[in-house]
Amino acid sequence: MKKQYDISKLKKAEPRYLKYLKTSVTIRLNPHVIEYFKKLSASTGIPYQSLINYVLKDYATKGLEPSSNCENLNKKKAA
Repeated sequence: MKKQYDISKLKKAEPRYLKYLKTSVTIRLNPHVIEYFKKLSASTGIPYQSLINYVLKDYATKGLEPSSNCENLNKKKAA
C-alpha cells in the first residue's frame, strides 16, 4: 500500500443502479388485500411489497384501466 495516493485523477462514480431506485409512499389498502399479498409472499418467497409493486407496474406498463367496479367507488365519493 502506498503512503500517499494521487486522488486528483479519480473520476466521480456514476451509480448504475440510480435509475432503479424506488420512491417511498404511504398508501392505504384494504386488510384483505394486504393479507392476500402476504400469503402470496409466503408461497413465492418474494416480499409482499415487491409483489404489490410488480402488479401495479404491470398494470401501468400495459396501460390498463380500472374495471367497472371502480364506478362504484366514484358513486361513494359523490355521496
